Amino acid sequence: MLESVAALKIILLTTLSFGLAMLWMPILLRILHRYKLGKSIRDSLTAPIYAALHAKKSGTPTMGGVLVWGTVLMLALIVMIISRLAPDTFFGSLNFISREQTLLPFGALIASGLIGLIDDYMNVRRIGPHGGGVRFRHRLMMYAAIAAVGAWWFYAKLDWDLLHVPFFGDFELGWIYPIFFLLVIVSTSFSVNQTDGLDGLAGGSLLTSLGAFGAIAFLQGRFDLTALCGVVIGALLAFLWWNIHPAKFFMGDTGAMSLGVLLGIVAMLLNQPLLLPIVGIVFVIEGVSTLVQIFWKKVYGKKLLLSSPIHHHFEALGWGECTIVMRSWVISIVAAALGVVLALVDMAR
Repeated sequence: MLESVAALKIILLTTLSFGLAMLWMPILLRILHRYKLGKSIRDSLTAPIYAALHAKKSGTPTMGGVLVWGTVLMLALIVMIISRLAPDTFFGSLNFISREQTLLPFGALIASGLIGLIDDYMNVRRIGPHGGGVRFRHRLMMYAAIAAVGAWWFYAKLDWDLLHVPFFGDFELGWIYPIFFLLVIVSTSFSVNQTDGLDGLAGGSLLTSLGAFGAIAFLQGRFDLTALCGVVIGALLAFLWWNIHPAKFFMGDTGAMSLGVLLGIVAMLLNQPLLLPIVGIVFVIEGVSTLVQIFWKKVYGKKLLLSSPIHHHFEALGWGECTIVMRSWVISIVAAALGVVLALVDMAR
């Protein structure tokens, strides 16, 4: 009975999130156009292949990730108010922000979204080194700062230092746990950010990854966390409605950074970070391809890939944008399903 009520709540919240995002999306798009908050394509001298492939996208509004975390914020506030005014009704029970399950990921989502928004604005206005916004290393430092807060929350506030290894059980990491937490969040945020380069690529891959961890959360009885995943998924669906090729706007760092942080924290809350490389295999491939390209250029003085991340390499080989995105979605769906199956089998032991 409890599961049925929770499932109804999650479905309703996901639907409300999608409807709310679709409702205010034209307002956001009008603001982005009015203030000319369009994407700047990298200089052809520093990234000639990328510049040639994406020249036509110059000026397309960015910061579209605001639609996702902005919708989550608005819906959270709405249901919190309703729960205060009518606590004994079904609609009063729709609040999904709880200290035990969702306060940390929700707060991290909004905080990282705001930081990413500043980076996007700097990029649009060509503020910073080479007019490209925040430097790469400074961006990693921002990821680390947000992750450090989460690591402190887990280790000091929740007194949690256990790592679950599927099929083997829980292992106590002690003081190593905050470092591990930091690495998971930074690597996930970085990888999602690298994936955001083609219409619908990051959004679709996030959809399946969050769906997988939402399912695992439901199986663990963490219904508020499942509801948060559902609300994000609803907003992501609305975002994808306008982000599929040809995109009306792009996710930007404000979306990629915030959703990457959220994905990593959700995996940690479920104590399933070791399933993250499987569920998020597309992000892993994208992030690793960038790091390998940097390493190759530093050590050997030449590129390994025609362009990085790897989706740009495929573009340079002549693959169509939609082909790359659809094939990545297929891989992401299969990987997400595999992650849920592994979690189910592990729980059944």
